Amino acid sequence: MLRFDPYLFHLLNAGTHTPLWVVESARFASAWLPGLCGLPVIAGMLAMGKGWRRSLQLALLSMGFAWVACRLIRWGFPMPRPAQLGLGLQWIHHGASASFPSMHAAGAFALAQSVQLGVTRHKAWLPPLTWLLACSVALSRIVLGVHFPSDVLVGAVVGSAAALCVWHAALWIERRRHALRRKTPAPAPMTAPVPLPAAAIAAAPAAPHTAE
Repeated sequence: MLRFDPYLFHLLNAGTHTPLWVVESARFASAWLPGLCGLPVIAGMLAMGKGWRRSLQLALLSMGFAWVACRLIRWGFPMPRPAQLGLGLQWIHHGASASFPSMHAAGAFALAQSVQLGVTRHKAWLPPLTWLLACSVALSRIVLGVHFPSDVLVGAVVGSAAALCVWHAALWIERRRHALRRKTPAPAPMTAPVPLPAAAIAAAPAAPHTAE
């Protein structure tokens, strides 16, 4: 927990005076929005050809990389959740696992960064939409009282960095593959044997015949 966490947490965490629709919206964003925003992206990339399917594979790999990174950080820095410190109100059931960083935020921002890197200019509306959904997921975790602001902030950074690492690694591998193809000499073309003219075949001496 950082210095600014208590102030920002109490400012964003839903309290008894918070309208019910805000709490329900946060619950929806936290529980259902990651899947609902991921399914259209997956379906769209599968339906739009080989390049989009490759982008989908890299997006899923980025999310997996972010998940592993968050697990390692949690293992090294096991930070408590707000409810474990008696801070704020927790609006959903959650175990007493480590809070830092937020895996929801990491996964959402890994997907948003992947869409930003993999979408062409003809689909310019898709990256802003995924960034908006990622921010909604991250904010919902604070509103519901299960994360501090620093948890979701670092989770967002981890997710975005994971996607950048995966995509740049894939680009480097692709460039190396093309470079190796250019260096590999092409095999010499095979030439068909030139047929002899019929006159030359007729003038050729016949093989001697020996009686047995």
